[in-house]
Amino acid sequence: MTASVASGPLRRVPVQGRSVARVKRMLDACAELVDEVGYEALTTTLLAERASVAIGSVYQFFPDKRAIVQALTVRNMEAYLERLAGRFTAGEFPYWWDGVDAAVDEYIEMHRTVPGFRTLHFGDVVDVHLLDPERDNNGVIADQLALALAGKFAMADTATLRFTLEVAFQAADALIKMAFRRHPDGDPAVLDEARALIRQYLERHVTA
Repeated sequence: MTASVASGPLRRVPVQGRSVARVKRMLDACAELVDEVGYEALTTTLLAERASVAIGSVYQFFPDKRAIVQALTVRNMEAYLERLAGRFTAGEFPYWWDGVDAAVDEYIEMHRTVPGFRTLHFGDVVDVHLLDPERDNNGVIADQLALALAGKFAMADTATLRFTLEVAFQAADALIKMAFRRHPDGDPAVLDEARALIRQYLERHVTA
């Protein structure tokens, strides 16, 4: 499944090919601009200029810049889950924590290769509840990881597993952000420590 440009708080869902392409250009422009100027300096006018669309086209689909960033964050989440699903399908992982390592690796790689991701991550720079009004953004990701691990390794998808993964993901997120503050490609020493810390924590708290 490919990431859907129709995800997120759209005023109306693009149906025709030209509208879908226009919304995709807006999201791509948003990703570039948040890396260049940051979320606070982002404006719908800047976005319209970068995407080569009329400002009216922006408001035709999105009420404000927060909604655009929210849609981009949803697209990034979908892309992350698709990448992880691809790894799970193609890879041989003898133990469940190898699946967790794959999840961390894909998160790191998206910081390196996906425009806007190292700035937005999964939306905390805007709102810790950007993905779900009832859950922290990292909690939403942890729930999805629990589903993926349960499906791949026949683990029970329990509230305890989801809580433990949320704690682990919060810790990994903080260390990965630190690594990318220290080096544009992520400080290798900090990334290694992140992987080791997460594995040790999960091995103590999760039973396959």
